[in-house]
Amino acid sequence: MAKVGNYYYEQLNKEQQRAYYAMKEGLLNLQDSFMVPMLSGKELSDIYFMIRMDCPAIFYTVTFSYKYYADSTAVEMIPQYLFSKDKIREHRQAMESRVKKLARQAANLDEKGKELFIHDFIVANVKYDKLKKEYSHEIIGALGNGVAVCEGIAKAVKILCDELNIWCIIALSEANPDKGIKYRHAWNVIRIDGQYYHLDVTFDNTLSRDDTVRYDYVNLSDKQIFRDHEPVIWKVPACNDNDHFYYKEKKISWTTTDEVRKRTKQAVKKGKVLLFHWRGGYLTREVLAELLEIFDEEAGAKNKHAYVSVNWPQAVLRVRFEDGAGEKQLEMEEANEGEKHEHDR
Repeated sequence: MAKVGNYYYEQLNKEQQRAYYAMKEGLLNLQDSFMVPMLSGKELSDIYFMIRMDCPAIFYTVTFSYKYYADSTAVEMIPQYLFSKDKIREHRQAMESRVKKLARQAANLDEKGKELFIHDFIVANVKYDKLKKEYSHEIIGALGNGVAVCEGIAKAVKILCDELNIWCIIALSEANPDKGIKYRHAWNVIRIDGQYYHLDVTFDNTLSRDDTVRYDYVNLSDKQIFRDHEPVIWKVPACNDNDHFYYKEKKISWTTTDEVRKRTKQAVKKGKVLLFHWRGGYLTREVLAELLEIFDEEAGAKNKHAYVSVNWPQAVLRVRFEDGAGEKQLEMEEANEGEKHEHDR
């Protein structure tokens, strides 16, 4: 595979970097235990996590124990492996050939084409794992078993970007129990044509249905992503460019109700789903009411009914038109649906 990045390694001090290097070598060589510099339990835990964000190819361990020795300047770390060592070698080979095979399909595309190839592959082939099995946090869940949680999806995006020589890291936000967010969330920051953007394939994955692939979280700026994402735990590059958000670039980001009416007419006539981003100021309840009226009028003119789904934080609306009258007209979408369900269990 292409050389993995060391983004989080570079954020550490010298002593932490020594621990990072010792852990990484020990894990790559499948050692039963290895010595690392004496650090606090939290530092060891953070570094262990950072290594696996920088190097998604280390997919076969998620936790460890350690032993302190009196008068020692080192700690003995004992990784817990998810599989036997023979099985790990077998899985490593399978993952490596899987990544190479997938990357070959996108090798001749430009950076944006490669990004969309990865996004669409995951949306089409990976299901959100509500049971949260251990391997679902790793690439083997996403690329081997077709199930993953946000961490596994973000790692799969990164390893494919690494293979296709696209700069990409994993961003991680803290839980916020006050808001009902019980788990950390992971997504990616990606560099396309020299600019940094947020890319959250998990959120698009949970929104995509009925053969409609969603791109609500492709190439977002800081301002856009943090409307419905918590602040990151560890620093990531600033994403200041608002101009290459997917819907804006594809010209399905509209600023006037006249444009919405024109496009609604076309969608009703052709019997197609209408999907667009609203950019005509904030999507307030008043604006939404005005848009719903347009959908109803245009659908009613053809004896159809409009069913509307709204991703409120990102101002993305999806409208399908069906014959006759329906009961539920408006649905507020939860982009992190899989994780919300997990909270309710």
